[in-house]
Amino acid sequence: MADSRRIKMTPQRQVILEELTKVTTHPTAAELYDKVRKRLPHISLGTVYRNLELMTDSGMIRKIEMAGAQKRFDAMVKHHYHVRCVRCDRVDDVGGDTFPGIEETVKGLCDYEILGHRLEFTGICPDCRRERLGSGDDGDGSGGGP
Repeated sequence: MADSRRIKMTPQRQVILEELTKVTTHPTAAELYDKVRKRLPHISLGTVYRNLELMTDSGMIRKIEMAGAQKRFDAMVKHHYHVRCVRCDRVDDVGGDTFPGIEETVKGLCDYEILGHRLEFTGICPDCRRERLGSGDDGDGSGGGP
């Protein structure tokens, strides 16, 4: 959970934030490191990891932790949902509003103090779906056509 504390915007943090803001792919730390290194060749992977954690803790960015997948990072801090491809682990934003009242509904169903929620949708992304259809796999598990 972000604690909204202010952190100093160092040159490294500025480049990391700029590179994260440029993409909508929700990159992993390693993917972001590859992008940042093009601008800051001497930056270490550890520095990128530490700064991503600091920026997440301060509320500047969001960390996306989905079941069975690497942590990813998102420059959009407004609450929204994601969908993950079960084949390639691509993560995209789900357009539209979040479900209003879901936390109150869950609170009424259990004895937990609800602090928040993350909702993960899973599916097959358009690229993997095209690849599957191009290979003759009709999705029935047999690997063949009709």
